[in-house]
Amino acid sequence: MFICVEMPKQFGLGKEQRLKSQKIIEELFNGGKSFSSGSIRVHYLISELYEKTPALQFGAGSSTLNFKKSVDRNKIKRRLREAWRLQKQSLSELLLQQNHRLAVFFIYSGKELPGFKTVFDSTTRAISKLEKIINAAN
Repeated sequence: MFICVEMPKQFGLGKEQRLKSQKIIEELFNGGKSFSSGSIRVHYLISELYEKTPALQFGAGSSTLNFKKSVDRNKIKRRLREAWRLQKQSLSELLLQQNHRLAVFFIYSGKELPGFKTVFDSTTRAISKLEKIINAAN
């Protein structure tokens, strides 16, 4: 018997929270800023929050040069998305308080397939650094 349990809205990573717009992605990589957190390269772009736009959008990727098999690249992206989904709540609340919008893209740049604990720890450090950057921007 299968029981469907609905996840709380705050821990989801819905369609509107995924970074898919080519225009925003180009703007993020051309005009945004970046830093490294462990083996994750974080690209971000902070702007003002407008109507009908989500406060926080996220994308993840990994290099074809380091991981030839798509299975490995997809596994890394799944782990990045899951670690982000579990920890994004405090960042989202901070953005709404300060009326900012944030587009973030994580790129895994390590050479070995990471475990979830490694990805989770790197994501934790990246989110805390993003919170400091947002507080400084205000």
